[in-house]
Amino acid sequence: MPDLPQILVVCTHNAGRSVASRVLLDHYGNGRIKVQSAGSTPGEHINPAIAQILTERGLDVSKEFPKPLTDDAARAADVIITMGCGDACPWFPGKRYLDWELTDPAGKGVDEVRPIVEEIDRRVRALLHELLGDGDHLATKVGL
Repeated sequence: MPDLPQILVVCTHNAGRSVASRVLLDHYGNGRIKVQSAGSTPGEHINPAIAQILTERGLDVSKEFPKPLTDDAARAADVIITMGCGDACPWFPGKRYLDWELTDPAGKGVDEVRPIVEEIDRRVRALLHELLGDGDHLATKVGL
């Protein structure tokens, strides 16, 4: 059995965008990828608007918490997605990097955060389609 693609999603606080990306990648990947998230300066808790939106979609965020970025996590990843962590994000030769410029949801309400999560959802599905090549399977899960 071939190794599963490993994705690392990194932002500054690992409380909003990277958590939403990790949860959605894990959900749509359905066991066909490994995904972790981390922060260059982890926050203290998950963004409440992100947690509410993901929960509304039927996704479990109860085990999510901000985690520090480690060299080991970055070295293990095939794809590293960065979201505004700037120079604090790791750079390792031979890794595929994607920089997803997304509005930081910190301090925003659910109505302002919902479009950010929708954009993350779109990017997650596009990346998984590229990596796994199964758009039909992903399309059936979008109705959450």
